[in-house]
Amino acid sequence: MKRIFTILFCLILVFFSMKTKSQQISWMQINSNNVIEIITKQTPTLESYSSTLQIGNSNNAELYLNDKSNILLQQIGDYNRLFYNNSFTETEVKTSIITQGFNNIIDITGNNSISENLKLTVKGDNMIIFMRNY
Repeated sequence: MKRIFTILFCLILVFFSMKTKSQQISWMQINSNNVIEIITKQTPTLESYSSTLQIGNSNNAELYLNDKSNILLQQIGDYNRLFYNNSFTETEVKTSIITQGFNNIIDITGNNSISENLKLTVKGDNMIIFMRNY
């Protein structure tokens, strides 16, 4: 039991000692009209990261990434699905995928020069997107 508390304390200490950016906007300024824009403008400070935000019920994301992947994923709505596989290439991948709506399916496989720095925004319901990059 003492060991669990020690591990928990160490994790909390590491979490709070990480360099973080201060919040630039107050909670009183956030509303349903600007929340998507505010979330989209946030950029992580790490060079290699994967950030996932899911708001809603029964959302699913399956990502197969390498250590050079910079992925920003946001799914807002219910029953959204994302299947993303970058085929474990050596090139750096910078991708931003935002899904807003219900019952959307996005299936992306591979990457190439055309999909470099891909920014995909889906707004709507019952949409299916298949993207193959070979």
